[in-house]
Amino acid sequence: MAANSAQPMGSLPSGLGICTTAPDIFYLPELVFGGLVWILVASTHVQPANPLGWVMFVSVFCFVMTSLWLIIFAAGGHKNSSGWAAADFAYHGLAAFFYLSAAVILAYITILFRSPSIPFRIYQIDIAAVVFAYLATLFYFIHAILSAIRWKNF
Repeated sequence: MAANSAQPMGSLPSGLGICTTAPDIFYLPELVFGGLVWILVASTHVQPANPLGWVMFVSVFCFVMTSLWLIIFAAGGHKNSSGWAAADFAYHGLAAFFYLSAAVILAYITILFRSPSIPFRIYQIDIAAVVFAYLATLFYFIHAILSAIRWKNF
């Protein structure tokens, strides 16, 4: 029999427990892929500025908020409160929605502004940013669903 190291779904982890429990195990991929979107979009010429400004806002906002959320959960600041379980679901649902909107805009802009005058390397960077934006969306969505299940069982 395998050792049972998982916490019950009706409690919030703290400390290193966030590295072993679902949905909290998704913090790291959210930070990695969100950070990659931020870096890749920032490394190219931002044109048009307005839609890509939204993409930058989403990636920076979600990176900072997820980092804060990770620190709060690791430090045990939630005190195993059901309100924090609800807030976890609400934040990750909002982040998934934001990232989906940013990924769609980024994909549209990448396709729309593809031209021979733009170096192919820049186009490849834009494509990578689109892929990572959709992956970040996926991880935030999975985290939101698992957080809703945890909140429901709290």
